[in-house]
Amino acid sequence: MALSLGSSAPPMEAIAGGHGGNAAAAAAAFVSLRAAGSPAASSSVVRRASKWKRDLVVCSSQEGVAPVEDLEISTRLGSISFPSRFLFGAATSAFQVEGTAFGGRGDCIWKTFCREHPEKIADGSNGDIAADSYHRYKEDVEILADLGLDAYRFSISWPRILPKGRGAVNKEGIQYYKNLIDELSDNGIEPFVTLFHWDVPQALEDEYGGFLNKKIVEDFKNYTRICFEEFGHKVKNWITINEPLTFSDLGYCAGVHAPGRCTPGLAGYNCTAGDSLREPYIVAHNLLLAHAEAARLYKNEYQGKQNGKVGITLVSSWFEPYDRNSPHDLEAQQRAIQFNLGWFLDPLEFGDYPFSMRALAGDRIPAFTEEESKKLKGSYDFIGINYYTARYAKHVPIFKGINPQTYNDDVHADILIEKDGVPIEHAEPGSWINVYPRGLRELLTYIKSRYNNPAIYITENGVLEVDDGSALTKATVDTHRTEYLTLHLHELTEAIRREANVKGYFTWSLLDNFEWNNGYTNRLGLIYIDYKDKTLKKGADGEELLPDRTRTKKDSAQWLKRFLSIKRKPGMTFGPAKS
Repeated sequence: MALSLGSSAPPMEAIAGGHGGNAAAAAAAFVSLRAAGSPAASSSVVRRASKWKRDLVVCSSQEGVAPVEDLEISTRLGSISFPSRFLFGAATSAFQVEGTAFGGRGDCIWKTFCREHPEKIADGSNGDIAADSYHRYKEDVEILADLGLDAYRFSISWPRILPKGRGAVNKEGIQYYKNLIDELSDNGIEPFVTLFHWDVPQALEDEYGGFLNKKIVEDFKNYTRICFEEFGHKVKNWITINEPLTFSDLGYCAGVHAPGRCTPGLAGYNCTAGDSLREPYIVAHNLLLAHAEAARLYKNEYQGKQNGKVGITLVSSWFEPYDRNSPHDLEAQQRAIQFNLGWFLDPLEFGDYPFSMRALAGDRIPAFTEEESKKLKGSYDFIGINYYTARYAKHVPIFKGINPQTYNDDVHADILIEKDGVPIEHAEPGSWINVYPRGLRELLTYIKSRYNNPAIYITENGVLEVDDGSALTKATVDTHRTEYLTLHLHELTEAIRREANVKGYFTWSLLDNFEWNNGYTNRLGLIYIDYKDKTLKKGADGEELLPDRTRTKKDSAQWLKRFLSIKRKPGMTFGPAKS
């Protein structure tokens, strides 16, 4: 999930739970939904998309075709609007979909957090069952194949492989992931594997404080070695760490994610231990070092014989200056981007944190040794980007003697959802995701310019609806998701036409799942999951009864299937994008 950095008040997403060219966008949902016989939904999409018309109708190269007709014709092209080797996929993570109660998995910080702090989970739930992908992985792969997706991004659970974080390997866990990878391979679906998606083994948290301690770097490296050895002959795309920003901020500043640490007694926060001013910097630093060690291990010992690639997934909102005519707000915009994206991408590209962070955080932000800096620079083959939404950045004066309460204060910017009472863009009721598609293009253009145009995969992009208990027939009508995906895919084609080196796109998420501190109250999946079985049950003979987690395609899944059904033919070219 994405988040915003701002003042010492808890981030909005922490409170809420948090994440000119081709015309295939605005009318894609319109034509597909109209074909499906949903005129009311169609008009909604066109009405909301109309404000983007300036960008959407300038594409026609067909003489005698009116703009509206051209939009409809472009829609029928679907994925043909992208380069021939462009990958489309969907994403999940282990804790959110597998079910922690199965398969000899060790405890992790999220299992402990849910058990000890149910009041911090919106519905008091946990990940014991989740979407039960541990038992239903074949059904999940069947759905991926039916939709026509090229790739599946999932994470390996560290404590499922090493229940104590190191030492004895859980053979059942190894076999589970081998079975999943084999099933994907048999269906022609490329696995993109995340090695760490926030489930630190509880044993390491208890022993030395997890990512607060540099000792974890070596343990993480040893865990990744097992994964490279066991799965590397079939996995060709590795992601070391997912969203180090979110893990550091919400777990160690706001305290609303595991392990639930923040400064005790700080207004608006609720923790018994932590340091919101320093710990996020320490944790982020150790995450970067862990990435560097794992990536260098793969490059030095496995890449030559396994022919795979390794990267990291970062998250950032896009930030607009609150007042474009204010030099101070323009500077605040740059600081906001640097404290979100640059915090991690600068060390990976240049070997150190952005100057603004060093200047404003001082000695509270750790320093890299010369060796660490060398290991970090260029320690990736691709960058994953998770993008959900945008915010305004408004300058907060910088003066001597300021007394920051959390690391967010170092940004010296108020991160705002609205200006003069008007949101930056619309959001679904109860959602923190304001739909700002242009932000994706702007973010990719920024990365291209500042970071030497690295290979990029959009590893998460999606929108939520709050579960209001609606009947299945209503709950699977998700026009807003079709609209969101449509508009963002259009902006993605624009970024590619401007030579951003984007290789693929994964929507979040394949399935409705356990959405961290939102529990099961938020749904972000293409597939609706029935959660009516709340607890694990046993039969008369004590045998484990599998919970009901029926999967049902939402309308957005049907739309995506149509979008992907028309492929680019061999020999067709696409703009100036790199191969």
